[in-house]
Amino acid sequence: MSGIEGKVVAITGASSGIGEATALLLAERGAKVVLGARRSHRIEALADRIAAAGGEAVPVVTDVKRREDLSRLVATARRRYGQLDVLVGNAGISPISALDDLRVADWEEMVDVNIKGVLYGIAEALPVFRAQGFGHFVHTLSTAGLTIVPTMSVYAGTKNAVRAISEGLRQEAGETLRVTTVSPGFTRTELADSITDPATRSGIQEGMDKIAMSPDAIARAIAFAIEQPAGVDVGEIVVRPTAQS
Repeated sequence: MSGIEGKVVAITGASSGIGEATALLLAERGAKVVLGARRSHRIEALADRIAAAGGEAVPVVTDVKRREDLSRLVATARRRYGQLDVLVGNAGISPISALDDLRVADWEEMVDVNIKGVLYGIAEALPVFRAQGFGHFVHTLSTAGLTIVPTMSVYAGTKNAVRAISEGLRQEAGETLRVTTVSPGFTRTELADSITDPATRSGIQEGMDKIAMSPDAIARAIAFAIEQPAGVDVGEIVVRPTAQS
């Protein structure tokens, strides 16, 4: 048995990219996955795909901007499987732009999804983890938070906010809970679709097309953290293409 087999893992942003790849890999390794995302048809199709391969999955329509949706995600895991071992806070958007563009609505959306969405997940899962005596938070960050570049300041700010929150959570977690952050570099996902500035979106997409990794690389990093023995906490993982500076 692997350290993943039998674990119950809820994943936000599970309808595509890193979330989808993570769900497929963990299910293949024996986890029971609870798929959270806004696009019901995508997570239903993913659940069917996992079931067809012999795995277990349940889709739950989840908008991380709504705390009640995170509550339903966690509650579904407990009702269906009796517990929740891991919450992967993966949902995120990146409508990046120059600050001079004053795309304030985009800034607010990033704060709501990238920061508050993670906090809502913590608010719902932390009491469950405390009551169980075990649990693991995995938060998807970005290398954009490690090297700050023009157009990415607000996006990087949201990811570094979650970095700080995660570290505080780790220090408060005690001996029985685990907290992991994973910072991907350029990865082939739909993240560029959320960029509202056409020129910026084109530039990011060009970079992805040239050097981006498969989301499977990030899924494997997440699986590595989850499969460790209970007393081992993998705090931070950075995964980037070798071609990325």
